[in-house]
Amino acid sequence: MRLLILGTGWMAQEHARRFGAIEGVELAAAVDLDATRVGEFADAYKIPKRFASLEAALDWGDFDAVANVTPDRIHHPTTMALVAAGKPVLCEKPLAENFGKASEMADAAEAAGVVNMVNLTYRNVAPLQKARQMVQAGEIGTVRHVEASYLQSWLVSKFWGDWRTDPKWLWRLSRGHGSNGVLGDVGIHILDFASYGAALDIDHVFCRLRAFDKAPDNRIGEYQLDANDSFAMTLDFANGAFGVVHASRWATGHINELRLRIYGDKGGIEVVHNLDGSLLRACVGANVENAKWEELDAGTVPTNYQRFVEAVKSGAQTEPTFRHAAGLQKVLDLAVVSDEKRAELRANAETQ
Repeated sequence: MRLLILGTGWMAQEHARRFGAIEGVELAAAVDLDATRVGEFADAYKIPKRFASLEAALDWGDFDAVANVTPDRIHHPTTMALVAAGKPVLCEKPLAENFGKASEMADAAEAAGVVNMVNLTYRNVAPLQKARQMVQAGEIGTVRHVEASYLQSWLVSKFWGDWRTDPKWLWRLSRGHGSNGVLGDVGIHILDFASYGAALDIDHVFCRLRAFDKAPDNRIGEYQLDANDSFAMTLDFANGAFGVVHASRWATGHINELRLRIYGDKGGIEVVHNLDGSLLRACVGANVENAKWEELDAGTVPTNYQRFVEAVKSGAQTEPTFRHAAGLQKVLDLAVVSDEKRAELRANAETQ
């Protein structure tokens, strides 16, 4: 499979490493508006062709599939052009800036019949996959309550660098620079982590967003620091289960950690994923009576990159699709409206 990598920033390096390690995949071309950057990227990963525009790459056309690693706002126009050309696409998250554009992308991909996938990277976590299988097999009975959190500490720690001086982080704090805060950055991840792990669709959402003062006048240079730093939401799932989901960049002691707890009427499951690895625990069967939790072996699972390659080769669609990501984007859009209106909104109705 000959792959084109569209966009050559930091995440594109991860795509190049991951795809380059898969047998039968050739990194055929790279595209970036910055000629210097695309040249350096292509040289580093021994990519023979490099282009300064998607149009030029499409005119050439000698590639089988695309990893779209452009900035969020560029996902929609570039993916629509690729789908129109009949090219399978693995698009970075979020699929688009809003539900309307994401839905258009899903419609176009389905109408064209091309393989489409969104890189919700935590699908690569084996304990999450195993937890979903346990829920679907009825091992914890009917799900009643779900807790999920995504905790980061880069506003209180310099582990990833100093956000006060680095534009790479500052733009994430500024709505004027295209950020929708922690909700836009990791909200789609933790919503997918929770709903996929619990094997449930989201029915209603109520959300609160909060941006905290971080500098004099809440500004550093050209960056107004007004994007949300923390969010908390409650969810109603389609089966009537209740959910509590929250995320923050102020979580001291948590560099990057996702946690999911799923409670049913016959048992419970916990998934933890951080830089140290992944963990799956369960309280089921006789252990329910004495609240004993046991660690389980979740094995290994194929990565999104591997599954995308197999899907392109076979022509069989795989998850997570554009349609799934569009549904999550709808919940995120409604979360913003919910905060503004201080109201619960229905996720399976038309966008309000």
